[in-house]
Amino acid sequence: MANENSAPPRAYRAPCPGCGAPVDFQSAQSIHAVCGYCQSTVVRSGDKLARIGKMAELFDDHSLLQLQASGVWNGQPFTLVGRLQYKYGEGTWTEWHAVLTDGSSAFLSEDNGAYVFGKAEAVQPNLPEAGRFRVGATTVINGKTFSVASNQDVGLMSAQGELPRLPVLGAMHAMVELRSPDGEVLSLDYSAQPPAVSRGLAVQLEDLKLTGLRDESVKDEKGGRAFSCPNCGASLKALLATTQSMTCGSCNSIIDLSKGIGGEIKHAVQDEPIQPIIPLGTRGQLQGVQWQVVGFQHRTGYDPQDSDEHFGWDEYLLYNARKGFTFLVDSSEGWSVVKPVTGAPVVAAGGNSAQYLGTRYQLKESYNAETSYVVGEFYWQVSRGQKTSNRDYTSGNNLLSMEQSPNELTWSVGSKIDSNAVAKAFNLEGKKELLARSDAGPISVAPDVSNKLVFVVFIAMILIALMMERCSSCDPRVENCASSGRTSGGSFGGFSGGGGHK
Repeated sequence: MANENSAPPRAYRAPCPGCGAPVDFQSAQSIHAVCGYCQSTVVRSGDKLARIGKMAELFDDHSLLQLQASGVWNGQPFTLVGRLQYKYGEGTWTEWHAVLTDGSSAFLSEDNGAYVFGKAEAVQPNLPEAGRFRVGATTVINGKTFSVASNQDVGLMSAQGELPRLPVLGAMHAMVELRSPDGEVLSLDYSAQPPAVSRGLAVQLEDLKLTGLRDESVKDEKGGRAFSCPNCGASLKALLATTQSMTCGSCNSIIDLSKGIGGEIKHAVQDEPIQPIIPLGTRGQLQGVQWQVVGFQHRTGYDPQDSDEHFGWDEYLLYNARKGFTFLVDSSEGWSVVKPVTGAPVVAAGGNSAQYLGTRYQLKESYNAETSYVVGEFYWQVSRGQKTSNRDYTSGNNLLSMEQSPNELTWSVGSKIDSNAVAKAFNLEGKKELLARSDAGPISVAPDVSNKLVFVVFIAMILIALMMERCSSCDPRVENCASSGRTSGGSFGGFSGGGGHK
């Protein structure tokens, strides 16, 4: 526990040069602030404040966090005193500036539906320029090996409160994220030279013992942010605080909420709706946690060497107010529960195996994937046609999956579960036949090359029989035909956990 007798850092207050309202600085490391009354951007020099511009209005991210919320990290109390809102090619995210009782600064950042708590640190001199960091490659920083997880051009959309640094509003700059096998996140911010660097670890908000949160933060069916569908005008509500995209229940359009309610709202029309087997809003107890189904997407995988060979699977996005998000994945080879992870598994040369947290996984399949239909709410900016390059690894019933786009790489880890457990968890005993999959025993890897011809003939016969059986009974408006009767004999596909990095 922190020393209760430790004195808090001396606060500094001065009148805003724009409107005269008081502007507070709780950290000696904070040199910028945004006036809460007139949005003037001010810089501190000694005991004087100078106005250097005006900050854009905050977009409504509807976060449960707010200024002056406090908590405990690594045994030391902290207070949130500033906020930065960033945009990038596929959405937005928020970083909160925290001041600890020793006067040092830290940042609480959104990360894949969860959070990372990090502190600034000095790194080796002469860091490479951002373009040298290739997504998926490894690099060594201060003697430690990291994997390049993200390399994005980002821009500051808005800010609030006091801040140790403040990028130029709207100016795009590179942001590189590196991840280590033990779960560390190293962020390189190229808005200045030398780049600002912070090192952090994943955290659960419940572990930070936060107080002073917004009362209306955690939404349920009684709350939500109301707005009209930009395509058909239907009245809609975004129920979750983290929602950056959702679909309209009337016209099935995908709506981009990454700029907040009241900001520019874009949409994309979807045809041929797919009905999830597990309805949106369903609640259930799975693996000891109470989850709610808040999103659904159908995805298609195909061999990069032959796009005619394809298969499909479904991903249900599950939400718990304390645990965040996880994915329930439905493929023809079984159900699985997977969650994006902060760490970076160590991949062997050639990519045929990977090791994560002491477990070695063997490559099951490599394939390309595309999102073909979405329903519900998502913590990232989802859209039809999003493409990734995927690798699936297995160790018995344990699963490890990699998804890579040009600017980002995400890992997910999880395990297979029996279809009866899914039916029981979500009270769907009446749909057991629809939920049944080939989920008995561990996942098999590809057969030995010497048996390849026999294997291919055998699989072809099975697929022909399945297709003849399914064509007469499968209704794509009711169930996912592609994921139940795939045309690919070897690709497992579908335990990747979707989603964007931020």
